[in-house]
Amino acid sequence: MKRVAIITSSDSGYRGEREDVSGPVIREIVAANGYQVVSQVILPDELEQLSAAMKDIADQHRADLLLTTGGTGFSSRDSMPEATRAVIEREAPGIPETMRAYSAQYTKRAMLSRAVAGIRKSTLIINLPGSPKAVRECLEFIITELGHGIEIMTGQAHDCARK
Repeated sequence: MKRVAIITSSDSGYRGEREDVSGPVIREIVAANGYQVVSQVILPDELEQLSAAMKDIADQHRADLLLTTGGTGFSSRDSMPEATRAVIEREAPGIPETMRAYSAQYTKRAMLSRAVAGIRKSTLIINLPGSPKAVRECLEFIITELGHGIEIMTGQAHDCARK
């Protein structure tokens, strides 16, 4: 069973002033697709803290997939893409490009997402949007292909032929 960790980036959520509604949506979708949630945390929009958490999960091989939510917009406090870029060793640009293209069918604001994705060691890290509606749209659209990507990344793929 593939393991997933979830990080929500939210100052107000971290302080307990706002309920995390996007993290539970991620948990619901990954569980329905056969993933085991091994970690779920809410952290403040602090680049160093977010990077440290991602490094720990990947370097200790706690999860095959690390999904983040929040912190991908234009606010001066939004630092998830920068935190992710600071830790990944290889980018996976097709994932956020695909999410933005898919979301653009519903809202032109999809173009404002600064989400990134990449690989550190054998952990795939993907920034998802902050809104629960956008999280659901994006994650449900990409989730089936992520399993194959993780199998390739970890050397467990049996058939790499195009489907």
